[in-house]
Amino acid sequence: MGRYRPPRQHSSPYITLEGRIKLEDELRFLGYTKRPEVVKALAAAAAEGDRSENAEYIYRKKQLREIDGRLKYLVKRLESLNCVDEKPEDQSKVFFAAWVDLEDEDENSVTYRLVGGDETDAKKGWISIDSPVAKALLKKQVGDEVVVSTPGGDIFYEVMSIRY
Repeated sequence: MGRYRPPRQHSSPYITLEGRIKLEDELRFLGYTKRPEVVKALAAAAAEGDRSENAEYIYRKKQLREIDGRLKYLVKRLESLNCVDEKPEDQSKVFFAAWVDLEDEDENSVTYRLVGGDETDAKKGWISIDSPVAKALLKKQVGDEVVVSTPGGDIFYEVMSIRY
């Protein structure tokens, strides 16, 4: 019997235009390029004979299951996402898809972009709209102070600039 895992909390159904294009590109690549390659390799491995001890066959079956699972997820997820490709009317406040420059108490600066859960990238500074930092930033303006509660204590930021 497997270990119990509570159901995952669903992320917000928002995505930027760039994020949607990236997911659609991944869907096309997996469906039209990668999957046919794996099916061809699987057929070749199956033709070699005894499948129970055929490592190539077992590996390709596993790889095909992973691709099919990802394809199913992408199709379902893309149907449920709302693409936000317009700037908000009030660009003086932080909303979805905003680039926000922050400065902490030690005058260290950091830049975040608020994006959907499917397109987060820590290296780029893209954080999920569902993250504690993003939730604290929503509807703030330049000059506002933001308090982010973390397990290590509260972190204080000042909003330095907002751009879309």
